[in-house]
Amino acid sequence: MKLSPIFVFFLFVQMLSAQTQDKVDFVHAKVLIEPTPSENRINGSVTYQFDVIEDVGSVYLDAVDLEFSSVFLDDAKIDFDYNGRKITINKKMEKGDTHTLKLNYVAKPKQTVYFLGWNDAVRNNEQVWTQGQGKYTSRWLPSFDDMTEKVEFDLDIILEQDYTVIANGKLVKKNTLPDAKGYLWQFDMEKPMSSYLVGFAIGDFNKKTVESSSEIPIELYYEPTDFTKVEPTYRYSKHIFDFLEEEIGVAYPWQNYKQVPVQDFLYAGMENTTCTIFSNQYVIDSTAFVDKNYVNVNAHELAHQWFGNLVTETSSEHHWLHEGFATFYAYLAEKDIFGDDHHYWHLLETANALHRFSGDDGGEALRNPNAGSLTFYEKGAWALVMLQDSVGEDSFKEGVRNYLKKHAYKNVTIPDLIVEIEQASNSNLDDFQELWLQNPEFPYEQVVEFLKKKNASIKTYFELKDKVAAQPENTEIILQRAWKRLKSNQLKENLVLDYGDKLSTDFLEAIIKAEDLKVRQAVILSQNQIPAELRRTVEGLLKDKSYTTIEAALYRLWTDFPENRSKYLNETDGITGFPNKNIRLLWLTLALVTPEYNPDSRAIYFDELSGYTGAEHHFETRLIAFQYLKNIGGFTDIVLKNLVEACNHHVWHFKKSARTILSDFLQSEGNTARIKGLYPLLSQEEKQYLEKTLGE
Repeated sequence: MKLSPIFVFFLFVQMLSAQTQDKVDFVHAKVLIEPTPSENRINGSVTYQFDVIEDVGSVYLDAVDLEFSSVFLDDAKIDFDYNGRKITINKKMEKGDTHTLKLNYVAKPKQTVYFLGWNDAVRNNEQVWTQGQGKYTSRWLPSFDDMTEKVEFDLDIILEQDYTVIANGKLVKKNTLPDAKGYLWQFDMEKPMSSYLVGFAIGDFNKKTVESSSEIPIELYYEPTDFTKVEPTYRYSKHIFDFLEEEIGVAYPWQNYKQVPVQDFLYAGMENTTCTIFSNQYVIDSTAFVDKNYVNVNAHELAHQWFGNLVTETSSEHHWLHEGFATFYAYLAEKDIFGDDHHYWHLLETANALHRFSGDDGGEALRNPNAGSLTFYEKGAWALVMLQDSVGEDSFKEGVRNYLKKHAYKNVTIPDLIVEIEQASNSNLDDFQELWLQNPEFPYEQVVEFLKKKNASIKTYFELKDKVAAQPENTEIILQRAWKRLKSNQLKENLVLDYGDKLSTDFLEAIIKAEDLKVRQAVILSQNQIPAELRRTVEGLLKDKSYTTIEAALYRLWTDFPENRSKYLNETDGITGFPNKNIRLLWLTLALVTPEYNPDSRAIYFDELSGYTGAEHHFETRLIAFQYLKNIGGFTDIVLKNLVEACNHHVWHFKKSARTILSDFLQSEGNTARIKGLYPLLSQEEKQYLEKTLGE
């Protein structure tokens, strides 16, 4: 491809800029920010200390869409160049010098800092939180999109409201400002980190503090109304911390650890240094713990404090060193808590997902910088499982320990890890790298053989599958003959999920009456229709201690036995389910489409269901409500307004789903006019989106 002269010049300038930045080392940042949540604004200043490594004529920082009022170099005001993405200070500086650079600015970030609840009609759950993963911190703090620039960031945060503020490092002071102008929260970090790991959260939080065996404070935050959910949400937190310190063999590298659940978080969790922010959908009760708990995410984000935070990739080609390791150690923590069966069956589940993906699209290499999450997380974890098996646990631990200690608070590449494992194990890992890091295919047959050797129940599973495949007409006979000698609930659960629709009612009834909760759950999940002979037994599942089971049983019973619909609704009235309110939303929908059920309360039910589409609710709850209302033709003007608002939500997959629902709605005659009728109620951003959608 021939490059234009303008492009060549631009590339040359960028190369010079990168080379120049290598001549200085930013070592410390004193940050002061004052969020004004009602205006989505942050007034800020940051003072950097940097050392000059070689003579240099300028320095720069990444700063996206900020407004700078003044810049000072060594306390003297100085001119600067700013192009909306980088701020550059042109000044000759000599090798060996140390300078300070202070920048005063205003940020109105459209991403990275999220202000929730401050402008809602319902005044509750006001929060501010950050998500800087990637190159986004520079949207609220002049900093470094390059992960190789590591700085000790100390944050001071001024807030008018008396809410809890949580940030990186140790809280050293909280002061009340003069004239009742708010509060100053001061946090101290002791070690350097990449800019994307700077984070803070603000909200109405209480906390419970526990201490690791190594005396590290672990602060577990929660909203006051969730005090009964603290134990099941954070169950095993200390256990996980102690296990990872012991298993990794390197002491936790920071002065404390905090976990904060927030509303409408973009992902499951984010490992900001010392301060994990995670989705409040993991704030659960003990019943929810059975099907959806925080244990894996808890362990994954904590493992990142070593893998990603202590040692940080140089570029996305080496992203496996973050996500593969965090996933691998989270699986080991779960193995320590829940046992071998849980561990190996989960590995089989991920292997099946990778096998399907590899078959559909040819797979992705772990060294592909553009690979997706399934590759970096699950294939990455599998690579470490097989590497540990190949070199042995002792050599693997020694190599990882040496790798972390040698590169602590620095940046790493895959070869940095490989050389340490090779030295510790006295082996050559060229074949491993070819198969696991460079090959886009997933070696499914090899990992299945590995699992068969490691876990007897998985070996039995594949043997039974082979027998059934050879004699499909004898599926039940084969399973019944084996059933009594099967000791693994995981094995039984998976057999029922695979073959439950082919089993007799007598066999299914015996399973429901005698087996573990998850095996019983597999029965209801495997049925397309409940046989009449099984009705009474399945009705008992409405009282099972599992929200997944109750939801599936309610829907299946309501559908298959219409004469008993009122009975089923009465039995499940008042059950909310998971934090996304899965059972309550299903219940309201079924109540509305059951004409004989409490007809005088239909308006109340509809108001409750449609109310869950409002912005004060979590996006998972809203999406379920939108989908149910769409199915029953329940789009009122209020619901439509909430749907249009959702089309600009900060969580991209919710936004995408909302836009799809709106697009489907607009296909029906007359609905475009209904949407246009909402214009007076919409924000300017919402109007612009609709005009674009409608082609106007």
